[in-house]
Amino acid sequence: MADNSQQMSFKAGQAKGQTQEKASNMMDKMGNAAQSAKESMQETGQQIKAKAQGAADAVKNATGLDK
Repeated sequence: MADNSQQMSFKAGQAKGQTQEKASNMMDKMGNAAQSAKESMQETGQQIKAKAQGAADAVKNATGLDK
């Protein structure tokens, strides 16, 4: 009986370890996805900023305010 109990306890420990490993891997993947999204948003923001600056410069040139 003790052997059966020990075997069940061992298997439960294995299952717990595997679950923790899977959760850790999922958290890593989520962190990587979040970092990628952040970098993408920063790049998009820089592109929008550059376009807005270009538009502002075009208006200044068209209206003669750049002089």
